[in-house]
Order: sequence, then structure tokens, then C-alpha cells
Amino acid sequence: MNVSLQRHVISADCSVREALVALNALSGDSMTLFATDSDGKIVGSLSDGDVRRALIAGHTPDDRTEDIVFRNFTSLDKSADPKERYNTVAKARKRRLELLPVTENGRIIGIVDLRKMKSAIPADAVLMAGGRGERLRPLTSKTPKPLLNVGGKPIIDYNVESLMKYGVENIFVTINYLKEQIIEHFSTPQYAGKVTAVEEPCRLGTIGSVALIDSFRHDHVIVMNSDLLTNIDFEALWMHHNESGAVLTVATVPYTVSVPFAILRTDGDMVTGLEEKPTYNHFANAGIYMIDRSALSGIKKGEYLDAPDFVESLIARGMKVSHYAIEGTWIDIGSPDDFRYANEVASRSF
Repeated sequence: MNVSLQRHVISADCSVREALVALNALSGDSMTLFATDSDGKIVGSLSDGDVRRALIAGHTPDDRTEDIVFRNFTSLDKSADPKERYNTVAKARKRRLELLPVTENGRIIGIVDLRKMKSAIPADAVLMAGGRGERLRPLTSKTPKPLLNVGGKPIIDYNVESLMKYGVENIFVTINYLKEQIIEHFSTPQYAGKVTAVEEPCRLGTIGSVALIDSFRHDHVIVMNSDLLTNIDFEALWMHHNESGAVLTVATVPYTVSVPFAILRTDGDMVTGLEEKPTYNHFANAGIYMIDRSALSGIKKGEYLDAPDFVESLIARGMKVSHYAIEGTWIDIGSPDDFRYANEVASRSF
């Protein structure tokens, strides 16, 4: 999500003419520069519009760039707490900024590309990638399902990239079946954030392996299956979770059941009514959860636990569980037909 410092940072001491040359070199990119003083501290931003307004106001091409920079710029302090980081990115996006400088002690150390980064939600993530993918055999005989290519790249990469677009930079991948291949896949850094493989000593169910992780940074954790193709809005999920006051939010997809027969309403052996070919609308579990980290403390390390059982246990203890309906694409790649369909969708719109 970062862009080149070399292309977008200039000295505040350079002339306006030099700044114009640097801006011109950015043609086709985001035409924004950040000016720094002799100590490397950012003093302002500069766009072609800023230069144009300065020249109209009487400045000359030989004036110093520092004299015409926009000083009310927005920057992201590296040491900011997670909520402040989220608010800064949200503010910058609301102002329709394309680039956001990252600073440390006032010095610019990076630039975030807001054309690619959608948010900065304060959450960690766990991708479940330990399953055997038996319904997809023989495709998964020698390749773990998360690494099967869909639309030209591994399934799991869509989810890692999507999470990072929402600012989730601390991601764990729990592995078991053919784990060496997944370890190898993530051994070479290829993302702005950190992806850590967590090995299951044995099969621990769809959520049991979360207890193996003790290095979460945030109060919320996204737990999801790694073999989904979805464009879920993680920011909307996070906001819904916070507003609901729940300890766990289940992402859901609409599921409609149409019965092609007349259905009887009965009381014992007495018919009390009849409904012709009814349709029932339900919400199905999408395999994506936003969870308060405090709720994860109830998972015992090394104990098998599936997500539905965990959800039921929270409800039984009187804790609130909410649901968030996904708007957009969601495909659970569980069968050969699902795999073919996911390839079509990914090639078309991902």
C-alpha cells in the first residue's frame, strides 16, 4: 500500500521551478509532493494546484518551495494508537486525499496510497488454512486448498490482500495439511504487513487453533476461512460489531429455500392450515467472524473446537452475538462447481 518516497519527497529549499519539474515527472501518478526541511521533517504538501495558486498570487518560479506549500496537511504518526490511526485514515479519505505521509518524530518515513488502502481498522486476523479440502480432490491431493489458483492467483492471497487494504497488518495463518507449502508461500515477504504461519499440532477444528496465538495487538480479531472468495467490507463489519455491543459478530449471507409442495400446518394429527409452495429466507454462516479478544480467552489451548460450538457457548453464557449481512460477492469454494464458478467471478471482477 506504500508508494516511492524518492518520487514524492522534495527539499523545502528547492525552487518552485524544481518542484514543477518533480511534479511533471509524476504525470500518470498521484501528483502530490511532500516537502521536508534539512532535518527530514515534513513541512507541507504540494500539488500542481498549490503551485498554480502561488503563481497567481505573485510568487515566482525562483521562490523557495517552502514558501508555497500547503501546511494544513494530514499525516499519520507511526506511534499513534490504533483508534487514532483509524480516524486519521478516515479523515484523509473523506478529504479525498490520494497519498498520506507516515511520520516518526515529524520525519517522513513512508507514504500510504489511499487509492489502494480503504481503511485502517484496529484488528488482527486469523485465516484458517489447515483443512484437507477433500471435496476438491484430486485438485487438493498435492496442493492445499488455500493455494489453489483462482483467477490466476492462490485463493488465500485474495483474502490477505483484502485484509491489508482495510489496514489489517498483523495476520496469522493456521496450517496443518500440506503445511510446508503454505509456509514456503509466505516465507518471502510480499505484503506491506506481516503474515505469520501457525502450525496446528493436530486438527483443532475451525476455531480451536486461535488459542495457539498469543501475540494479538488489537482488541478485535477477524477469524475467517481462507478458502473464500469475497469482497466483504471489513470496515463495515467492524463498525457494526462495535455499534452492536456484541462480543462476536457472524458475517452472514442470505439463503433462500423454496419448497415445491404445499406445506401443512398441524397440531397433533389435525391440519390447521396449508401453505402452497412456500419460500423461507434465512441467514447462513459465511465463515467470517469479528470477535472481541477477551472472548477468545475461553478457548482452551490444544482443545478441538468448531466455530458453531464456540458461538453457541457464548450465547449459553449470556453474551451477545450479532450478525452482519454481506453485501456483494461471497463464494465458499468447497466443491468442483464452486471452484469453477469462483474462477469465472475472479477473472471478471477481482
